[in-house]
Amino acid sequence: MNSPLSLPIVAMRRAVETDLHEVTALLAGFEPDGAQLPPERAGDIFARIQATPRMAVWLATSNERAVGTYTMMIMENLGHHGMPLAIVESVMVAPSARGGRIGEAMMRHAMARAAEAGCYKLALSSNSRRLDAHRFYRRLGFAPHGISFSISP
Repeated sequence: MNSPLSLPIVAMRRAVETDLHEVTALLAGFEPDGAQLPPERAGDIFARIQATPRMAVWLATSNERAVGTYTMMIMENLGHHGMPLAIVESVMVAPSARGGRIGEAMMRHAMARAAEAGCYKLALSSNSRRLDAHRFYRRLGFAPHGISFSISP
């Protein structure tokens, strides 16, 4: 049993193709209509991710059940004395597992991977309306850094 200060028992592993249904089911939480990415499209995208060096979709499991996912890329960099940087995207915890510190276990895993890779920073972005997520990231030590800009190409 976990003490109040310990993290839950969560296994983190790289997702494989047979995990795609669980990963896309988790990520459907980002969609207003809750729709999952069609399997064929998900498979094509996943194959490209797998073919990208130092990029991975990670799956968090608890009691052999998928409870969270995130994608991380270690990006090479000519700045910052050649130190790479890590970018985390598509962070999602299953609604039934929220509040159980699964997200913290996932982000600590990402931080450890970034440190192992010698990254000078781990960056992520969060929708400006997701105030609970912002509090969560700040609690873990993340700090706002600059201003993020985006455009729909």
